Amino acid sequence: MATEEDVDTSRARVQTYVPAYQKDEWKRHADELDMSLSEFVRSMVQAGRSGFEGIERNETAAQEDADEGRPSGPDPRGERLEDRVLEILSDGEFYEWDALVAALTENVEDRLEETLQDLQSRDEVRYSGRNGGYTIE
Repeated sequence: MATEEDVDTSRARVQTYVPAYQKDEWKRHADELDMSLSEFVRSMVQAGRSGFEGIERNETAAQEDADEGRPSGPDPRGERLEDRVLEILSDGEFYEWDALVAALTENVEDRLEETLQDLQSRDEVRYSGRNGGYTIE
């Protein structure tokens, strides 16, 4: 077991992007609890992680993912963004921002459509034309 001397307690920055409404909601909740936004997010992440302690993926689940063509491991989408950017730029050409974004997001609409169809076939998501979108069943 690590001793207190072995634990690096220095601070490190973690940055993420969320929709503005979500940040506003988190900020309101943090204010209600008399916490800073950073303290609130840190506490919520730690609280959420506690439900996953001790859970390990078994080999059967990993094999099922492989059989279904689903990637497993720390990069569930199959490629790190860094790797994809480097691969695109490896041809030595210059890419404008929009061209690079287009190259990175190629096929995202097809993947989204397939995913929504799968979720609908399992009755997890449904589309409502009347309400103009998708929702969880």
